[in-house]
Amino acid sequence: MKVKVQTLDATASGDIELNDEIFAVEPRADILHRVVTWQLEKRRGTARGTRERSDVARSGKKWGRQKGGGTARHGDKRAPVFIGGGKAHGARVRDFNPSLNKKVLALGLKMALSSHAKAGSLIVLDNLAVAVGASGDTASTNREARQQ
Repeated sequence: MKVKVQTLDATASGDIELNDEIFAVEPRADILHRVVTWQLEKRRGTARGTRERSDVARSGKKWGRQKGGGTARHGDKRAPVFIGGGKAHGARVRDFNPSLNKKVLALGLKMALSSHAKAGSLIVLDNLAVAVGASGDTASTNREARQQ
């Protein structure tokens, strides 16, 4: 499969022959789905676990009498009703670190590259050397390249 090679100014610089083992793989929706969900789950951060009723450092002794106190019935001071008590149904630490076989990951990336190459949306640059290190110049060059 041949693809055009471009410069950073989006001018044609020739053609390149791509390896068919990587860029001619037929895409499968199930493999691509597994790879994309794996990438998205790896990106997620875990929540910090909150201290619930059993995690709070307070006594488990009954607070006051059951009857005759004139106030509501309560168990211990760790209950979520009290200031300093545990959080009711708080966030728990969860594991968003799924496993994916290396061969399945490699196959999914090959399929993604193949579909981009087949659609013509794969851009190959001859080199990434930038003459001026200013971001504005690079942004204007990219804008001009997209318009062509």
